[in-house]
Amino acid sequence: MKVDGELPIGMDKITSQVKELAKAGFTGAQTLETGHDPFLPLVLAAEHSENIDLMTAIAVAFARNPLNLAAIGNDLNSYSQGRFILGLGSQIKAHIEKRFSMPWSHPAPRMREMITAMQAIWANWYDGQPLDFRGEFYQHTLMTPVFTPQTSEFGPPRVFLAAVGPKMTEVAADLCQGMLVHPLSSTHYLRNHTLPVIEKGLAKRGLSRQDFELSYPVFVVSGQSEEAFEKTRRAIKERIAFYASTPAYRRVLEAHGWEQLQPELNLMSKQGRWAEMGDLIEDEILNTFAVVGEPDKIVPMIKQRYSGLVDRITINFNYAPLEQRAELVKELAQSQGR
Repeated sequence: MKVDGELPIGMDKITSQVKELAKAGFTGAQTLETGHDPFLPLVLAAEHSENIDLMTAIAVAFARNPLNLAAIGNDLNSYSQGRFILGLGSQIKAHIEKRFSMPWSHPAPRMREMITAMQAIWANWYDGQPLDFRGEFYQHTLMTPVFTPQTSEFGPPRVFLAAVGPKMTEVAADLCQGMLVHPLSSTHYLRNHTLPVIEKGLAKRGLSRQDFELSYPVFVVSGQSEEAFEKTRRAIKERIAFYASTPAYRRVLEAHGWEQLQPELNLMSKQGRWAEMGDLIEDEILNTFAVVGEPDKIVPMIKQRYSGLVDRITINFNYAPLEQRAELVKELAQSQGR
């Protein structure tokens, strides 16, 4: 199993952190798009590492356009010598329209068209195919020599897509090299709702499950003291409540019979009662979406729960002393992926 770690938000600690992750044996390093750009830190990460994958998990796709993403992806993959993974996500309507001031409609068809347009642009750059992409949401029909980048031996980046529902999961299976599993996804939901869609899509491409990577960011509740354990437990319950308040993720709760929780959490979120929302996450829910245990039990529990189901686990082992993390990475990496 591949083991990925998260890079800190912002730029000032990227160099030291990517070196620490590489030294500890992590397979990849990921950036998030929250209050900072997800791509710029990976330039520093690429400069100060050699063998570790570099991934956006995620960059907001609909805040940008296919050409913009194609160019960034191409440059980062070239500079990192083939180590960049362009991890995309749709975000939700309110953020796209109100935060990014960009158009929102039909997220799965729009994402399918965005990725197909990127592939058409890369085909123009690398294979000399005429650029004549005409879709419902995007049109790309002009590419002159002065605006054509110098191609590299490493080609375009791998593309992973974040998905929860069947339509977006189908886009990932039809077009991408991997999928970023949402942290509010249980093993039950993955086996019964996600994997059947992925396997069907891969079959249409003549591919097998071995040709596609599932990346999962595991919630961990642990700590070296009771105080640290309880602090982490509280934080993860609040994070689960935040995700569960979103209507788009209701289907995961429905798979467990907890759908009545979603509208209540959604109302509380609109009232700004963020801390109180965590009180509604009972231990059964917490243990479904998070690995909860003493520090020495976490890796065995992750292996038991996810071996043979996902291919990449995202975890920073923040509950463990720094000097122990290399051994924990090695232990987890020895478990079976797909």
